Amino acid sequence: MKKLATVFVAGQIALTSLAFAHGPTPQKIDETVVISAPVDAVWNKVSDFSTIADWHPMVEKVEVPEEGTRILTLKDKGNITESLDDMNADAYSMSYRLYEEDIEVFPVSFYSVSIELSEGAEGTEMNWKGRFYRADTGNFPPEHYSDEAAVAAMTEFATTGMESLKTQLEGHK
Repeated sequence: MKKLATVFVAGQIALTSLAFAHGPTPQKIDETVVISAPVDAVWNKVSDFSTIADWHPMVEKVEVPEEGTRILTLKDKGNITESLDDMNADAYSMSYRLYEEDIEVFPVSFYSVSIELSEGAEGTEMNWKGRFYRADTGNFPPEHYSDEAAVAAMTEFATTGMESLKTQLEGHK
């Protein structure tokens, strides 16, 4: 009986450990801004996959090694490579993904992003959605590679870019 109880307790501990050892879960952001500019003007800026450095202050430069691929040099950080998945001018939407990560530069191991524009009463509504995984995909990541760090980085990148684009297109200084 004692041996059976020991086996039962050991089994419960093993099951509990497995429940907590599941690895990363997908994270997401969904950010929106309204830009007081025509949708075509916003689309002209956003849709050129090679010119994000012209309107995003966190991007120092862009290299295009081949069509549909861009290498972003993030200010004071380094490079990440992205790949264009879809561009739909009629729907004012585009999607792209992280092609080559560098977790020292950006604390995610994978992401996909969609940017969608729509006309609204106040101007153009820009929606930036991201789905991603944290940098450290192990069970116990350090804080700087955690889900929270990934969400913070993705949110900052999206909102900084959208606010800069808004400022440029609305003519603010």
